[in-house]
Amino acid sequence: MALAKMDDAEKILLAAQQMNQRLRRLRFAHPVAYVYNPLEYVWDGYAQYVRRFVAGPIQTLFLGMNPGPWGMAQTGVPFGEVDAVRKWMDIIPKYTQPKHAHPKRPISGVDCRRAEVSGARLWGLMKERFGTSQAFFRHHFVANYCPLSFMEESSRNRTPDKLTVSERTALYQACDIHLAATVEILRPEVVIGVGQFAETRAQAALGDKVRVARILHPSPASPAANRDWSGDATRQLKLLKVW
Repeated sequence: MALAKMDDAEKILLAAQQMNQRLRRLRFAHPVAYVYNPLEYVWDGYAQYVRRFVAGPIQTLFLGMNPGPWGMAQTGVPFGEVDAVRKWMDIIPKYTQPKHAHPKRPISGVDCRRAEVSGARLWGLMKERFGTSQAFFRHHFVANYCPLSFMEESSRNRTPDKLTVSERTALYQACDIHLAATVEILRPEVVIGVGQFAETRAQAALGDKVRVARILHPSPASPAANRDWSGDATRQLKLLKVW
């Protein structure tokens, strides 16, 4: 199918497949022992998410860092907390296991019993404000800058900013290209980095092509987020005149 004849959802999926081709060539050294790419082994979840909710230009693109072990790593959906994906988005993804899987990090899709706090907070806010997923996605979309999840031998999570300089350079190049393509397809008025990392990478990848701003990350590792993340994020978005 010619690119001009593809709808926006299929263009987004094609851009993700092209990013995957670039990412497969990358290698990561110790202390990274395991690399998960849910856009490979749970592609079905991401494809359902995109095909269900991408339907043309949007107002706001929310951008996260990379998959959490109990969220997108399980479901293929950015910030993919299981209950939100299964019940609010009505997505039940098919999945396989990563080729090189950590015994402490098996993939069980929406049957995963661990909670992804960041995802529960983010999607909980959207459900509280918009009610239905269809109402939220009419003017918004949520993506992750990097689709890879990195683990040390102990199964400890290692974020992309902790990689070596050469590893980061190659990784960021692939992710920058994908983010620029996503913005070109969805044409948001503003990109909101969920946390400082996402904001910084969006600024680097997009330059002055689109407005870039930031809200507090909902991670439970952040004392500020643990006080009243939903209220703080709402106030930030209102101050930014996004909401």
